[in-house]
Amino acid sequence: MASCWQGLWAYRSYLLALLLPILLLPLPILVPTKEAYCAYTLILMALFWCTEALPLAVTAFFPLFMFPLMDIMEASEVCLEYLRDTNVLTMGGLMVAASVEHWNLHKRIALRALLLIGVRPALLMLGFMVVTAFLSMWISNTATSAMMVPIARAVLEQLHNTQKDIRGDNDNPTFELQEPCPQKEVTKLENGQVETAPSEPSTKRLKEEIRFTQGLTLCVAYSASIGGTATLTGTTPNLVLQGQMNSIFPQNPNIVNFASWFGFAFPTMVILLLLCWIWLQILFLGFNFKKNFGFGDQGKEKKQAAFQVIYTQHKLLGPMSFAEKAVTVLFVSLVVLWFTREPGFFPGWGNLAFANSEGESMASDGTVAIFIGVILFIVPSEFPGLTQDPENPGRLKAPPALLNWKTANEKMPWNILMMLGGGFALAKGSERSGLSDWVGDKLSPLHHVPPPAIAIIVCLLTAAFTEGISNVATTTLFLPILASMAQSICIHPLYVMLPCTLASSLAFMLPVATPPNALVFSFGDFKVTDMAQAGFLLNIIGVLVIMLAINSWSIPIFNLHTFPSWAQSNFTHCLPGHTNSTIPSP
Repeated sequence: MASCWQGLWAYRSYLLALLLPILLLPLPILVPTKEAYCAYTLILMALFWCTEALPLAVTAFFPLFMFPLMDIMEASEVCLEYLRDTNVLTMGGLMVAASVEHWNLHKRIALRALLLIGVRPALLMLGFMVVTAFLSMWISNTATSAMMVPIARAVLEQLHNTQKDIRGDNDNPTFELQEPCPQKEVTKLENGQVETAPSEPSTKRLKEEIRFTQGLTLCVAYSASIGGTATLTGTTPNLVLQGQMNSIFPQNPNIVNFASWFGFAFPTMVILLLLCWIWLQILFLGFNFKKNFGFGDQGKEKKQAAFQVIYTQHKLLGPMSFAEKAVTVLFVSLVVLWFTREPGFFPGWGNLAFANSEGESMASDGTVAIFIGVILFIVPSEFPGLTQDPENPGRLKAPPALLNWKTANEKMPWNILMMLGGGFALAKGSERSGLSDWVGDKLSPLHHVPPPAIAIIVCLLTAAFTEGISNVATTTLFLPILASMAQSICIHPLYVMLPCTLASSLAFMLPVATPPNALVFSFGDFKVTDMAQAGFLLNIIGVLVIMLAINSWSIPIFNLHTFPSWAQSNFTHCLPGHTNSTIPSP
């Protein structure tokens, strides 16, 4: 019997892939409408994404064959959804990120910042968090964590070894996480030898070192997730939001762009990062802030030893190469062009030089990203410079470009691009089939619920879901439903879509919730309960910070206190510009 269950469990993916479509068949058979057909596709994809019976990217292909066969959309229309401007922005941004990683520019930034901050426990935690969050704003949180965690572990190992070497029975006041250790207990054996028994303070010191190790590595994982929320390209759910907004509300005036998102999300990220630092410091270092910050430290030579591992790694990088300088210039140019393209509060270069008949920029953030990405394939990594061709001795060879296609192809997460496309196709199919209108009509009784209450429920629900399934899948499923709900109850769609998007990055409790968590957990110093204990309160803090952001500075940025004309639909019964009195005005 046991072997039978083990066999079924081994074949669970095949069984789910076969049974789920059959079990859901009564829906389209008993209700033969386009709304039911689209709902069948949506529910089936949601179950496959939650159970991962098929790879996430493969599930995203379902609309390509189901929508044409169900007479919801033509195949040519569905295919167009898989390469929208948001996908182009993703590809361009990842090309730049790949070049930054390829030339180790991110490692140079990280090590230099850590050298400036120092090794006092609280400041070291803050330093790793600030550096990790900054890097995660521009490159993937997985790549950031994969680079920062080994650095953190090397620093911790050096600190603990240095403390043992220089301590004897003396303590390192810089990294002392507890009271000075008294003399060790000595026991005489019958043969006259002396045995040193581990004293209670030594055991306490070991526990404190373990706790600090856990705290510092968790800092890296959490700040990688938090930092990605600050920029539009920092994490995929942000791009899902932009794509869904442009797909569901094509008349919106490019309201979610790089500049507007940064103005909203960057302050949110900074507040959440500081609160995360305070919470992890209290949880893993205790309330002795004087000792945590290393006040009264007199042992400069001891503190210098703690810098050694960081300094050595930084020195090994050598002077800044031409390639690093070139990538830095292009990276800064990309950010400046993103900010100044169409900022909204003043005419950008897109409005002035590349405007359409309505004065809007014809170039998008994706245009800029691809332009800089193409330049990376043109600029040489050494200039001027010629090298010997190893395959043809005696011949000179030009240096490689800053980026080559092999590197870009290896770094490009094609599965994420396919998931983005599948989400856009699903949203468009819901609109064409009438499912969005049906859902909105059923949710219209929520008109009597205060919008802040809806927003906080959305945050909590999303934060719970994202602990178990991909944050991309979570936002892809939730955002179209929330858009329909917002239309039905006459509130600005972003008032509920923004909290959902940010909350999908609050994956702090479980190792499987996000790759940075899994990477930290794999080092073996954690139990699931350790991560859950730290992440639970941080999730609550994150929800409260999001609610603060959505009810304060986001209102003037996105004009959230009014119902926009571009959000009108056939079932909307409120006037454009309708003011929702339950949302505070700026």
